[in-house]
Amino acid sequence: MIDPRASSARPVPAEAVVPRRRRPLAAAFRALLALAAATGIITDLAISDSALRVLSYFTIQSNILLAAVLAVSAVRAWTASRPLPPLLTGGALLFICITGLVYHVILANDASGFSMTDDPGHAMTGARQLSNQLLHTVTPIGAVLDWLLLTRPGMLRLRHAGTWMIYPLAYFGFALIRGAIMTPGTPARYPYPFLDVDQHGYAGVLGNAVIFGLAFYALALLLVTADRFRPEIRGPENRISSQATSPLK
Repeated sequence: MIDPRASSARPVPAEAVVPRRRRPLAAAFRALLALAAATGIITDLAISDSALRVLSYFTIQSNILLAAVLAVSAVRAWTASRPLPPLLTGGALLFICITGLVYHVILANDASGFSMTDDPGHAMTGARQLSNQLLHTVTPIGAVLDWLLLTRPGMLRLRHAGTWMIYPLAYFGFALIRGAIMTPGTPARYPYPFLDVDQHGYAGVLGNAVIFGLAFYALALLLVTADRFRPEIRGPENRISSQATSPLK
């Protein structure tokens, strides 16, 4: 005889009761956004005389990650497969938000003190203007819309925020080491003005990094908190499965 209590000892996953459904709208949106990111990256590589220099920018790296995550997510939405881990999708969202915010608030702002608008190497005309808008405006806004409209809420965790900071910290080290081994006067020796050791010294750059790092971590915490309290607006087929979400940790 089977003990009836045994069936209640372990909850049944929601997906075992509610079948997963294909999500063609989400798949199409993510595929188009991945294509936009890829177009911007390829355009930058095509018009530059140094692919390695292009690939050294946080903008390019964050868009490469976003394009890969969106492409895989598009396939999974189309085939009704399990979504990618929120640690990965949330990280891609955070990094592309950092890209958009730093560009529009700092680098494209003459009053910021770190503006790149006067740099002749970053003149925005023609193809460069197209790639600039795709990589700094279209993909960040698109990623936020995907998160808000097409992703189940409540999946991000507080522990994710600290893990996500590993990449900005690693990028900071990469930028300093790269600049130290390059010949002084090399174009874009330091990819961003706030990382320019020649101009600010190591102490100044470290101070800038602390300020930016704290701002990035605050943004990560904001995303986690907002994800916990934003409403479910994806559709009824996922409402039951969202009940399986564990408490914020």
